[in-house]
Amino acid sequence: MSGMIDIRDLRFHYGTLKALDGITLSVKEGEMFGLIGPDGAGKSTLIKLLCGILKGYDGDISEMGKTLSENGNFIKTRLGYLSQEFSLYGDLTVEENLTFFAEVHQIKDFSQRLEDLLLFTRMDSFKKRKAKALSGGMKKKLALACTLIHSPVIIYLDEPTNGVDPVSRREFWEILAELLKTGVTVFMTTPYMDEAERCSRVAFLNKGQLLTVDHPSALRNRFPYAVFELTPPNTKEAMSFLQGRPEIADVQAFGERLHIYIPKKNAPSADVLIKQFEKQNILKKGGRFISPALEDVFIYYLSKEGVK
Repeated sequence: MSGMIDIRDLRFHYGTLKALDGITLSVKEGEMFGLIGPDGAGKSTLIKLLCGILKGYDGDISEMGKTLSENGNFIKTRLGYLSQEFSLYGDLTVEENLTFFAEVHQIKDFSQRLEDLLLFTRMDSFKKRKAKALSGGMKKKLALACTLIHSPVIIYLDEPTNGVDPVSRREFWEILAELLKTGVTVFMTTPYMDEAERCSRVAFLNKGQLLTVDHPSALRNRFPYAVFELTPPNTKEAMSFLQGRPEIADVQAFGERLHIYIPKKNAPSADVLIKQFEKQNILKKGGRFISPALEDVFIYYLSKEGVK
C-alpha cells in the first residue's frame, strides 16, 4: 500500500474488549474517505489511533509515507483532529480561540492565517463574539477553523455535523468541498448517509471489523436486491405479512415507508406487486421500485455480518 494513510492488520483491545480486529485499508492523498458504522463499531477508536492519541495497538499505521510508531511526533504536527466533543473556550471570542490554538501549535506569525480562516469559514463577522454565544453550527465552523490553524495535510473529523441543523450542515459541507480543492486528505466518520454519499469512498465498520470499502455508487450497483418501496396503512401488520413471504429476502422500515428487498432475478413488475399488495390491504398509496440507497446497502452488510 502507498496511500496518504495506510493501515495494515490493525488490532486494538480495551482490556478484554476487542475494539478493532484486523483492519486493513488505504486512503489516497486528497481523498475524502468516510467511515460508517453503528455506535460501538470502533470508529472513534480508529481515528484516535490514527492521531496517535491511543497507544498499544498491534499492526502497522503509516501516514504521509512514515510509520506512526517511529515518526509520531512529526506526524502529529501535520494532522488536524476534530473530535465529537471539540472543546472551545466559551469565555473567549472567536478570534481569541483561534489565537489560542495557533499558540498551542507554536505558530509565530499567524495573523494572516487567522484572517484567512475567518473568511474561509464565514466567521469573519463574528470574530468578536464569545464562543458560548455562537449557535451550534457556528461552533462547529469555529472548531474546524481551530483544527485548520496549523495547515494540516490530513484532517480527521469524528461526526463533525452530528446534532447540527440542516442549513448549518450544508454550509459545513460547502466549506469541506472548498478545503478538498487545496489537496488536503479528509478522513471522517458520519451517521448521515447523505454525507457518506459525498465521499470518494466509504468503509463499513461493525464490531471492530471492516465489512467492505468502495465508492458509494459501486456499493449500490453491487446490491443484489431490487428495492420496492411502499407506505402501508399499518406498518406492523404489513411487516408481519411481508416477512413471511418466501420470495422476499428482507423488509426494513424507514419512517412510514417500507423497503422490500426482492432478489433481482425474481423481481416481478411493480404493477404485479401493487395488485398483490392491494388484495392484502397493505397499501395506503401506490408503491414503486427505487434505486437502492446507501442506507439499504449498509443495513444489508450489517445483516450479513461481513459478507463481501
